[in-house]
Amino acid sequence: MILVTGATGNVGRHVVDGLVAAGSDVRALTRTPARARLPDGVDAVRGDLLEPGSLDLDGVDRVFLVWPGPSAAGIAAAVDAITKQARRVVYLSAMSAENGFWGEVEDAIERSGVDWTFLRPGGFATNTLGWAESIRTYGEVRWPYGEAARSLIHECDIADVAVQALTEDGHVGRRYVLTGPAAVTQAEQARLIGEAIGRDLRWVELPPEIARQQLLEAWGDEAFVDGALSYWASLIGNPEPVTDSVRRVTGHPARSFAQWARDHAEDFGAGGGS
Repeated sequence: MILVTGATGNVGRHVVDGLVAAGSDVRALTRTPARARLPDGVDAVRGDLLEPGSLDLDGVDRVFLVWPGPSAAGIAAAVDAITKQARRVVYLSAMSAENGFWGEVEDAIERSGVDWTFLRPGGFATNTLGWAESIRTYGEVRWPYGEAARSLIHECDIADVAVQALTEDGHVGRRYVLTGPAAVTQAEQARLIGEAIGRDLRWVELPPEIARQQLLEAWGDEAFVDGALSYWASLIGNPEPVTDSVRRVTGHPARSFAQWARDHAEDFGAGGGS
């Protein structure tokens, strides 16, 4: 039995689908099982990682762990509960694990003595869904640092690697840095989304000081906003790295951003007018 946490999220839902296709017994952790809409045969259970006593771990051998950050508070109790039953944990971490709570979670898992695999993706392509309203309404993307190049990854590629790590041997003790197949500038990402939905989208370069104010209103955390803006600025001259981990683990190359845009065309208003 494999327990999938974050089972209704962008990655977790695809992990569930992949495990079902592989013939695994799957238990899906969600706060609202009645609304989960998971495949037939999946055991959808109510639970919360921040309340370890709520976890149904009976018979669970392996766990796909998505920690409900952005803090590692409570991780020790959750890992203790999980590792009393499970013998392998595949944790969805981050490329920048050394600089955030992701690293604290990794440390707690390592200290537990359980078999582990850490998936360290860079930026998620799904983050560009934040542009969807502006694209649908105005036919444009207003964002800073259009020339910043990112190796965004398709959520299905993360899920494919997770399924392999959960169902095969040979992945214990591995830290997989996961990226898309190329670094694509943010302005080019907007162009590719436009191509996928049949619209000629405009890129509007947003001054960093205006972007900072908007992001502060949306995110609230000043240090996080300033860190994000500084990081994006650095990608103009130093694009994000590209790895071949997806291909090495799954046997297929990572999906391109253009493919991701086509897969999510409806989210951006495919078929709308220019």
